[in-house]
Amino acid sequence: MATEPTRTRDEISAAAARSARSNGAVDGAPPAGIVAQLGRAVTQQLQARIPRADLDERDPDYIRDTLPGMWLLASFYFRADVKGLENIPAEGPVLLVGNHSGGNVTPDTLVFTLAFNTYFGVERRFYQLAHNLVLAMPALASLRKYGTVAASAANANKALDSGAALLVYPGGDYEVHRPTWESGRVDFGGRKGYIRLALEKNVPIVPLVSLGGQETALFLSRGERLARLLRLDKLFRLKVLPISIAIPWGLNVGDMLGHWPLPAKLQMRALPAIHIRDQFGRNPDIDEVNEYVLGTMQATLDSLAEERRFPLIG
Repeated sequence: MATEPTRTRDEISAAAARSARSNGAVDGAPPAGIVAQLGRAVTQQLQARIPRADLDERDPDYIRDTLPGMWLLASFYFRADVKGLENIPAEGPVLLVGNHSGGNVTPDTLVFTLAFNTYFGVERRFYQLAHNLVLAMPALASLRKYGTVAASAANANKALDSGAALLVYPGGDYEVHRPTWESGRVDFGGRKGYIRLALEKNVPIVPLVSLGGQETALFLSRGERLARLLRLDKLFRLKVLPISIAIPWGLNVGDMLGHWPLPAKLQMRALPAIHIRDQFGRNPDIDEVNEYVLGTMQATLDSLAEERRFPLIG
C-alpha cells in the first residue's frame, strides 16, 4: 500500500499558507468562506426583522380617522398641488406609474396617497409598492395602514387581481436617489416590467408625474460604486448607497434612518389613462410603449419645471 511521503515542517507550513490564501485568509484575516457565511447570517437576521407589509395591513378605519389631519398638514407643509385625478378610472384595477423623488422619505408617495383617498374615498382599495427596507423605517410604519406594501410580483398581482389601484415606481431606488440637479428628469433606469404587468393583467396605465421631491434634501450621488463595493446589491437588493446633505444628519450616507424633508412645494399630475392594446395593437412593442410613456411624462415634467420659479418655493 502506498504511503504519503513525509514532509518537513517548512513544507507543511508553506502548504498551510497556500491553503489559507486560497480561502481568503491573509495575515490573520478570516477565510472568505467564513466571511460569506457571516454575511448571509446577518442578511437573514435583518430580512427576518423587515415587515412583510402585505395587502391585509391596509386599514380603511385608520385612514378615515387620520386623513383630514394628514392632508391638512401635507397641504400646508408641502403646499401640495395635485391635479388630474379625474383621469384615473373611477373603478376597477388600474396601474399608476410614477417618477420617484425624495430619497427614502418620499413625500410624493405620501402626498399622492392622501390625495387619492380624499378624492376617491377610503373604501376604494389603493396600494403603493415600496422597498422592504423603507417599510422597516419606524417613522414610516403608519404608511402600511395606508396601503404601502413590499415591492414584489406577488403583491402587485394580488393587488390588481383584487380590483385595486396600484402605484408603482419603475425607477425605484435608482431614480429616487438621483442628484438634485437631475430632478427634472424621468429616469426608470431601463426598467419596463410595468408594461408587461399591465398587459398581463389587461389594466390601463395612468402616468403620474411629480416635481419637488428632489428638493427636500440636497442629493449628491447615487453611490452605485460604493454599493457594489459593500455588496449591498447581493445582500439587500440595493444597487445604490446614496449620499446627500439632509436634516438632521448633515452629510447623510445611505439614508437608512431617513431624514427630515425640507418644505419644498410638491406638484403632481395624473395624466390620461393609456389602454395599451387599444393604442398600440393586440401585440404591442414593449419598447414603443415605454418610449411613449416616458415621453409623455417627460413633456409634462418639463412643463412643470418651466413654471417653477425657484427651488423649494415653487
